[in-house]
Amino acid sequence: MTNINPQNERIKKAYFIYLKEADQKAETTIDAIRKAILRLEEYTGFKSFKSFNKEQAIAFKKCLLQTRGTRSDTPLAKATVLSTLNALKSFLAWLRFQPGYKSRIHKHDIDYLNLSEKETRAAKAVKTKTFPTIEQIRAALFAMPNKTDIEKRDRALLAFTILTGMRDSAIISLKIKHIDLTREYVDQNPAEVKTKFSKKIDTFFFPVGDDIKAVFVGWVAFLRNDKLYCMDDPLFPQTALSHDENRAFTPSGLEPRHWSTATAMRKIFKDAFERVDLPYFSPHRFRDTLTHLGQKLCTTPEQFKAWSQNLGHDSPLTTFTSYGHIAPNLQGELIAHVGKRDEEQITLQKLAKMLESQK
Repeated sequence: MTNINPQNERIKKAYFIYLKEADQKAETTIDAIRKAILRLEEYTGFKSFKSFNKEQAIAFKKCLLQTRGTRSDTPLAKATVLSTLNALKSFLAWLRFQPGYKSRIHKHDIDYLNLSEKETRAAKAVKTKTFPTIEQIRAALFAMPNKTDIEKRDRALLAFTILTGMRDSAIISLKIKHIDLTREYVDQNPAEVKTKFSKKIDTFFFPVGDDIKAVFVGWVAFLRNDKLYCMDDPLFPQTALSHDENRAFTPSGLEPRHWSTATAMRKIFKDAFERVDLPYFSPHRFRDTLTHLGQKLCTTPEQFKAWSQNLGHDSPLTTFTSYGHIAPNLQGELIAHVGKRDEEQITLQKLAKMLESQK
């Protein structure tokens, strides 16, 4: 069976150019769309997209709902199925206006890619996220060894992540010059820092504890005073490797180069939490930790707006909808205090006014 259709490849290339240059989609988004289209091609045996009809749509949708993940061997999550079908619907909607496809692709056939209302609700249901508490992060942090250069870096990396809530891709691209310890500020300049959507983000240290902050401050001093790193060197340099007596690679310190991916960073986090018998929490889960901390500490709409902006969100709505699902334990606390007057908390009227101003 062929695994490529030249005609399909040409029109896909045109679509991906459109997504990037006209629709302003990021490469990661385009990659996800590319995978969704490939799923359909693999199902049809790489038939021409001109063969698409309602029967094919229904059969593919049924197949997708029964598909099992390669690693988990469980059915694909409804959210994955929905995003795949939505990507295909957008592609086919674009395709039906392209020369040679106008009379072959029909809107009513594309509609057959819709999930049922029940399946759509399941796909969009907010899932309770598990994320570490500040106390769990502190326990993992201060159980980490702190003797070698590598150990010092790993410890500072964990501290910095909860101190700033930055994304791992941005953290590993930071240079020392992006840190201002006097202002407790991080300059996420997209010209050099890999921020989401290449946004300029101004980040100030979150109030998570002087002991955590001291770990990171000590690391910067170590780089500058002991390692004699310059301002353009990586804030978190990668591990240097050398050969041992058996000619096998072994860690031998640090080298002033950036990691190319966040894989090593995630491994550091995994080891840190396992050391204190806790489940693995990815660097991204620290953003959930900070969001829920903000829900408890912020007492005015302006404070929560600043907290949200510090996470790189343009609007508090993003913080609420993407990260702000209230954990069951906090939900219970809030319900228990309903009706009890507390002038220091954000009132519903203030919150509504804040959200309205962001529309």
